[in-house]
Amino acid sequence: MSSVLLLVIGAGALAVLYGIVQTMSLMRASPGNARMQEIAAAIQEGAQAYLNKQYTAIGIVGVVILIALGVLLGALPAVGFLIGAVLSGLAGFAGMLISVRANVRTAQAASESLAKGLSLAFRSGAITGMLVAGFALIGVAGYYYVLTDVMGLENTSREVVDSLVALGFGASLISIFARLGGGIFTKGADVGGDMVGKVEAGIPEDDPRNAATIADNVGDNVGDCAGMAADLFETYAVTTVATMVLAAIFFRAIPEVVGSMMLLPLAICGVCIVTSILGTFAVRLGKSNNIMGALYQGLIVTGVLSVGALYWVINSLVTGPVTVGDKTFGASELFYCGLAGLVVTALIVVITEYYTGTGFRPVKSVAKASVSGHGTNVIQGLAMSLESTAAPALVIIAGIIVTYGLAGLFGIAIATTSMLSLAGFIVALDAFGPVTDNAGGIAEMAGLPPEVRVTTDALDAVGNTTKAVTKGYAIGSAGLGALVLFAAYTEDLKFFAANAAAGSFFEGLGAVAFDLSNPYVVVGLLFGGLLPFLFGGMSMTAVGRAAESVVAEVRRQFKENPGIMTGEVKPEYGKAVGILTSAAIREMIVPSLLPVASPVVLFFVINAIAGKVNGFAALGAMLMGVIVTGLFVAISMTSGGGAWDNAKKLIEEGHHGGKGSEAHKAAVTGDTVGDPYKDTAGPAVNPMIKITNIVALLLLAILAHGVA
Repeated sequence: MSSVLLLVIGAGALAVLYGIVQTMSLMRASPGNARMQEIAAAIQEGAQAYLNKQYTAIGIVGVVILIALGVLLGALPAVGFLIGAVLSGLAGFAGMLISVRANVRTAQAASESLAKGLSLAFRSGAITGMLVAGFALIGVAGYYYVLTDVMGLENTSREVVDSLVALGFGASLISIFARLGGGIFTKGADVGGDMVGKVEAGIPEDDPRNAATIADNVGDNVGDCAGMAADLFETYAVTTVATMVLAAIFFRAIPEVVGSMMLLPLAICGVCIVTSILGTFAVRLGKSNNIMGALYQGLIVTGVLSVGALYWVINSLVTGPVTVGDKTFGASELFYCGLAGLVVTALIVVITEYYTGTGFRPVKSVAKASVSGHGTNVIQGLAMSLESTAAPALVIIAGIIVTYGLAGLFGIAIATTSMLSLAGFIVALDAFGPVTDNAGGIAEMAGLPPEVRVTTDALDAVGNTTKAVTKGYAIGSAGLGALVLFAAYTEDLKFFAANAAAGSFFEGLGAVAFDLSNPYVVVGLLFGGLLPFLFGGMSMTAVGRAAESVVAEVRRQFKENPGIMTGEVKPEYGKAVGILTSAAIREMIVPSLLPVASPVVLFFVINAIAGKVNGFAALGAMLMGVIVTGLFVAISMTSGGGAWDNAKKLIEEGHHGGKGSEAHKAAVTGDTVGDPYKDTAGPAVNPMIKITNIVALLLLAILAHGVA
């Protein structure tokens, strides 16, 4: 077992090494002229300052929870929480550091050719992607190695299981703060800057006369890069942990296979890091100059190689058929489950591109609706956001039916792990977006020739789609991952009830049924179902308040310094950055703690009213409610927001009257609505779904531990 674990850790180290080598290559690229470097330095300074303050605030909350876990569960789970939190934060910080250095170099490369701009932007994204995957794999596999091989703990012991769950909790906690705080910052700047700059002053996007421009570019890095990196780190780590925990529960009574089954998700992630690295070298712009085609070429190579890698690793670790409940399965069934996970990934990517790409019906319909006014743009955008939930949900339903039929709940877990094993490459696609967005802003502010902005706009339009694709992928995998966590909750509940010691909290618990005839189950479903809506509403409100403060500041500067509009006076960029930093950190706290506190409050309230059986039933039902509504809320927001954004881009390319037309003004309105949809509330629902489930798992462990 130790040799396989060491190879997995080695694969994580390979990803980090790839990131280091490519970073050295990136830094050798030209950062452009002095004006470009000055703008890039201001963006770097603002992003660094924001993340320092954000992580300080998060750290205070983290220390409190760390101490609480140490008291309630012991030292090992507390250390696991610390590892997950630190590595999640490190992934976010690394994403920011790379993007703020790649943006100016991408602008310079785009001034030379489209191919060079694409290559440099994608390479910077690949660095972030591989660092995220590498940190996650090293964290989970490394701590598992320490617990089992160094400390000699039994791999199915409560110490190991609880420590891994706590690691996932640490990653989730940092992720939700980083995703939400960064999203509030970036969209507060974007929406506020657009409302005053584009709509009121009639100046272009990223115009240097707009005091919110630097803040907008800072936001791209702290929200779309740092927040996204922490988010995907969390999704990767939590899904791997959930599959390992499920294996420990399901195969506890089969000691000859439990070790290999717990290693299986780690090994799948390890080999797919290698295939993802190979896939990055396949991204090449062809003669057709099809940017999305070049990116898909790399994704297809990664997927095809991953099929072979999956077959090899599953057949190497799964030696014979096993029986769990009423399901008997072996290597072939698990391979087909893994293959189903890859197919689900491909389909979600294609569906999300359809709803957010400029060449397809949804975006074209939103752009066309803009001709008749602001209201029709918003109506059509909302219609597309609602419609966009159907196809991904049907794909996920089919995936669940197929994989459950093959290998039960463990089959669903393996499919989800296979989806997340491609995270290194998928994150590369996501990080590509904000880098190209920043490159366009730098080109505009530095006064580069118009043809450079044409190139960066082409890259940015594709970047909008890749960001939406990644969010669709993350949300789809989060839904399946949360289902795996829910399965772990129900199985853990059975275990504690069956093995309850005299005087323990679980003594006499018996079977807990999630029966809809039980009103407390319905209460749990409704309570869980409302959380994503409440969380989304709080997130959108936070962006609105942040945007209002930016609007007031930009208006003040235009009024008090008329020379700004003539170019004689330089705006006070730092004021807008400072206002947004304070607003984002203040606004992120309460919504982020909502999914942490809700499971605990619900359980103890129902327990006090109707007893612990109903308390556990209501809690389990709440988890299902969060998963179902969270999936639809998140997909609707991210796809709808992407459609609004690219409808504006489509009009700016010259359709329906082009820039400055009435249709363009309507599209800007739609984009300001879609921005917090796709970059704040929607993506933040992803970690929110999983953190709710993880807290429920930890609550079971705390109740069991506290009485032992």
